[in-house]
Amino acid sequence: MMTRKLTTLLALPIMAILLAAIAGIPLLSSNPDTFTITKGVLAGGAMKLSTAIAGLIFGAWFGQILSKVGITKTIIRKAAELAGDKPLAIAIIFFLAASVIFSAANGLGMVILVGTITIPIMLTAGMKPFVSGLVVLLANAVGVVFNVSTWAIYTDVLKVPTDVIASYSLICAVPLIVIALLMIVYYTKKDGKVRRAWAMPLKPEFQSQDSKNVRSIALISPLVPVLLVFFLKIDIVSAVFIGALVTLLLATPKRPIHVLSSALVEGIQDIAGALGLMIGIGMLLSAVTAPQVSALIQPLIEGIIPTSPLMYIVIFTLLSPLAIYRGPLNVWGLGSGVAALIVAGGMSPVAAMLALRIVSNLQAVSDPTNSHNVWVADFTKTDIVETLRKTLPWMFVAVLISMIIASVVAF
Repeated sequence: MMTRKLTTLLALPIMAILLAAIAGIPLLSSNPDTFTITKGVLAGGAMKLSTAIAGLIFGAWFGQILSKVGITKTIIRKAAELAGDKPLAIAIIFFLAASVIFSAANGLGMVILVGTITIPIMLTAGMKPFVSGLVVLLANAVGVVFNVSTWAIYTDVLKVPTDVIASYSLICAVPLIVIALLMIVYYTKKDGKVRRAWAMPLKPEFQSQDSKNVRSIALISPLVPVLLVFFLKIDIVSAVFIGALVTLLLATPKRPIHVLSSALVEGIQDIAGALGLMIGIGMLLSAVTAPQVSALIQPLIEGIIPTSPLMYIVIFTLLSPLAIYRGPLNVWGLGSGVAALIVAGGMSPVAAMLALRIVSNLQAVSDPTNSHNVWVADFTKTDIVETLRKTLPWMFVAVLISMIIASVVAF
């Protein structure tokens, strides 16, 4: 995975099978109670993250609904009108507006939708391509922290209730937001204002009849699922479903049934890759948590489990770069299995959840293997390795601050 010679979609199931085989788990068995590779790892693992898969599907559905009724474009349009032609103001307001959008729906499809609208505006205002792309990447990272559809994986893997995950979100988000704003100000001022042309036509996008503004009250729709989970302790799927209904009531599209049905199909298409990752992660989890495999790996994991607040900060901060390149701290890769073993070794599920979410901030912004990083680099014609080099030190600081705060509540 790290050398990018084998896709993560294939690497995770293969890794699960190999770990199980090395540990002596049989491929098949006539005894229905025996844990086997076919039944326990492959079949059982494919369904292991069913809650997270359902949350991902409903989250993608909700994101498509927001797009189809015009809420996404209206938020961006109003942000552009508010900022005027000042590059720094545009960057900050787009960052805040896009963060709200991504909190309701993330994934490559939504990044492309937001990016193709906001990046040309920022370039036309005189911002350099790197800074324009950086705004989108930072907003996506902040949005993911509050995106309820991404919380389900921590519920499935670590058995942490959704309302508990919600209650700790600010620990992960506030340092990230502060560092993100500092990055935007620094790079905007450092690079200066450079006027450049942009071939993509903006006028039709903002003046066509199909993309006219929705009523202002409908712009609260992206926040509805987050508020329902945070304050009313509603489960993720129900919160998203209610959010979709509220969106239709407030935006009142002409063909609501068509919006709902087409949004579901297109939403699933957007997250097809992520669904495949979920299935592979489930297989890997089934493998590493099997008694035969955990008996081999657990001694290694127990040797690095922090037992004090200081070690908790030091270990996860220093190892946070292991979240990139689908490394062992990447929750969308081997990290889910490692987290399960860490909890089995004695760390509290809340402490493990916080650590994984915090290092995921670094991964969301800096990881060259992210599909959204690849798209932003290609769209802005910038070097994806330059993005890693320029963002990693800043994100390292954000991780450190969040880990210090997390150590107070986790121990």
